[in-house]
Amino acid sequence: MKIFQQPPFKQNAIALGFTIGVHVVAVVGLLFLGMGKPPDQPKKMTTVLVKPENIPPALTEEVEHETTAENQADAVQSPTVDVPQPAAPAEPPQATAQQLAAEKQKAAQAQQEQLAEQQRKADEAAKAAQQKQQQRAEAAEAAKRKAELDAKLKQQKTAENAKLQAQQEAKRNAELDAKRKADADAKAKADAKRKADADAKAKADAKRKADADAKVKADAKRKADVDAKAKADAKGKADADAKAKADAKRKADSDAKAKADADAKEKADADAKAAAAQKAQQDAAQKKADAKRVASTAIQDFRRKIDRAWHVPQGTSGKRVTVRFTLSDSGAVLSKVITKSSGDDALDASILAAIDAAAPFPMPEDPDARREARTASPTFIAK
Repeated sequence: MKIFQQPPFKQNAIALGFTIGVHVVAVVGLLFLGMGKPPDQPKKMTTVLVKPENIPPALTEEVEHETTAENQADAVQSPTVDVPQPAAPAEPPQATAQQLAAEKQKAAQAQQEQLAEQQRKADEAAKAAQQKQQQRAEAAEAAKRKAELDAKLKQQKTAENAKLQAQQEAKRNAELDAKRKADADAKAKADAKRKADADAKAKADAKRKADADAKVKADAKRKADVDAKAKADAKGKADADAKAKADAKRKADSDAKAKADADAKEKADADAKAAAAQKAQQDAAQKKADAKRVASTAIQDFRRKIDRAWHVPQGTSGKRVTVRFTLSDSGAVLSKVITKSSGDDALDASILAAIDAAAPFPMPEDPDARREARTASPTFIAK
């Protein structure tokens, strides 16, 4: 902050001019008083010297922060000067002396007010300077605390960064070591695999050579065996052919004889079977005919028994009704149904009632006849 201040020579001139003006006014006033009534007792006058710094400049000044109350100089009092009373001149008009006294008092009062105003401004400036200095001190203390905190945070961050960097470096070194170890292990494994492959290849080559030699020997032995076998097979084949021809002749003779015997036997068996079949067929037909005849006789007996048990309704004479009934092996009625109605419900019902009344029926002894007689479909004529 700049301090607007007058040059030293101008400050001295102003102070000197101000002092001289005050003395001139005082002397002129005394002269006028002496020309009037008899002079009073000499009065003591106090001359006040004001430093140029205490005179307010024309422009508004800004007080710097470092300015203190000590820069405001106190008013310097000059020593008391006894002004000798001059000789009494001619008596001036009384009104003029009073006016001068009033003006003098007014000027002194204005000067005192001006000095009081200057002192007040100086106090305010000092107070403002003190407040600014306190604010500046507080700001400096806050800045110091902030700087210390920033330094501490920076130091802490630096330490953390260093720790992180050390950890990262250690991690990188560990990864490099692990990679180098893995590469070394992989190389060792690859070398071991190459050696194992080479050993395996050498063994395989040796085995192939041994197998080839063995194969040559085996082929030679196999060829010799094949030749020997071919000779033996040729001899065996010749012997076998001769034997086969002899066997074939013997077999042909035997087969011819066996065939003749078989044909004769087959013809005899066929003739016997045909005779037996014909006899069995004749017996079956005879038996069936006998069963049918016995069954027919039994059914006629059933019909006569039903006729005896039949109560023919009146007015139905001459009407015909056909009924089918089924019996058990013991002659009991299993079922009965009208297959051809007479047209008269009473007549139809009476024949069914007669069948139930006539049961049980005597069944034939022969099973085939009994089987044939179990189902009958007779036709009855009302009489």
